[in-house]
Amino acid sequence: MSISLWQRELPHYPETGARRAYLLLVVAITISLYYSLYVAGGVAPLLLYGLHLPFVDFVYILAVGNLVGAFASLLAGLADRFGRANLVVYGLLIVGLLVSFVMPNVTTGLEWGIGFGAISFVEGIILVATPALIRDFSPQVGRATAMGFWTIGPVLGSLTVSMITTFTLPLTGTWQSEYRICGAVGLVMTVIAFFALRELAPGIRDQIMVSERDRTLVEMRAKGLDIAAGLRNPWRQMMHVDVIASAFGVSVLLLFYYTAVAFGLIYLVTVFGMSVSDANVLANWSWATNAIALIAAGLLSDKFRVRKPFMIAGAIGALVFIALYLLQAPLHPSFAYLTFLSCAQSLFVGFAYVTWMASFTETVEAHNPALTATGLAIWGWLLRLVVTFCFFALPLVVKAVNPLITAPYYIAAFKHALATHVAPAPALLAQMGIIKAAAAAAPGQWQNWYWICEAGIVVFLVSVFLMRGRWSSKAALADEAAHNEMVAREVAALQHPAE
Repeated sequence: MSISLWQRELPHYPETGARRAYLLLVVAITISLYYSLYVAGGVAPLLLYGLHLPFVDFVYILAVGNLVGAFASLLAGLADRFGRANLVVYGLLIVGLLVSFVMPNVTTGLEWGIGFGAISFVEGIILVATPALIRDFSPQVGRATAMGFWTIGPVLGSLTVSMITTFTLPLTGTWQSEYRICGAVGLVMTVIAFFALRELAPGIRDQIMVSERDRTLVEMRAKGLDIAAGLRNPWRQMMHVDVIASAFGVSVLLLFYYTAVAFGLIYLVTVFGMSVSDANVLANWSWATNAIALIAAGLLSDKFRVRKPFMIAGAIGALVFIALYLLQAPLHPSFAYLTFLSCAQSLFVGFAYVTWMASFTETVEAHNPALTATGLAIWGWLLRLVVTFCFFALPLVVKAVNPLITAPYYIAAFKHALATHVAPAPALLAQMGIIKAAAAAAPGQWQNWYWICEAGIVVFLVSVFLMRGRWSSKAALADEAAHNEMVAREVAALQHPAE
């Protein structure tokens, strides 16, 4: 196949092997992107200390970055009109260059914030383009499994951060080195995507495909499909209660996830006194469990042909185990017990989220399959707005973090003064008092924040009832059988039109 700087469309629906290869490539791209976006979380204490960046300012930078990403997601709705693959390929290139050559060389919090904002803008676009590609290459029968693999992109991005940091940080000792490693990975992925990534032609992707049995019918219909008609007034076509409410519901479901991504390390270090290395080990177990849950839930959902029961069960399980997790804050739980609770909530959130992704794309398709990226753009926009709220609101609720982030420096200075029999300066004594008060207040403040996350899960539970899809496998299988009969009749009619 010839290589083009811009033309990447496939004129025919790919065979099963090629289709799966494209799906796996999109997943690998997603992992690489989220590794780039989350790398700061694995070295947050070192980053804040090295740049003299107060925790509150760090959080506000994350908030602004997500706000930028929110409106970038809306722009990505143009992927319905201009395609998805080029947005992904050239977006990856920009991120790779930023992470490799800009982020490791910043010297102030402002410079880091500008770089993070640029990365967030690109991420907001690819957040829409990559799941749109997954939807295009996966019929509804098998959609949850495909979305499970896509959804492990952010999760394996987090796992990649924690694993690589665990093994390399003791050797390098700097947060800059982690950015350089990440940038090298991203540039390699850019080269692979440039040569290998393709997308379906509009006439094929703008149709609903229930199973691979529909392939012949989809290609026959594509020849006479009015592409322009399906793209008229895209935002108006997607402004439905089921689309907007379900997108908002899953956004607040993920409040706990984004808290864990951005602040999980800080929470474990400042509340439970873990080392950065031990906190990353716990994160490894949690993200690995989540990744396994995403695939398992996708396979089970496709086997039984239903989404909603998995969403409900996952959300209820998450409610229970996140509550148990947050109640540990004022206690002294063992590392093993904290790891168990973290893994349990990751498992249930995974079950809820991956089946939601499948159900949401099917809900959007029910309105207009030609506007999949537009529907996903609404989701991406709302998700980023909710995360922006999360990052702006968290410092107002958890006020004790900043003194605890800087505590190692002041504690070391205090111990040095005692060891050398020098009276600690009044300012140092005052700071030690602030640190002591913050340590006492932090558990309760974090609990208050996690109760907000619990409320988000309740909102998600309500939104599930507005989405498309069956509750029982029997009804879903009956729908599938009726659809297959309709496809067979229509293919026969197109192949042998009446004289």
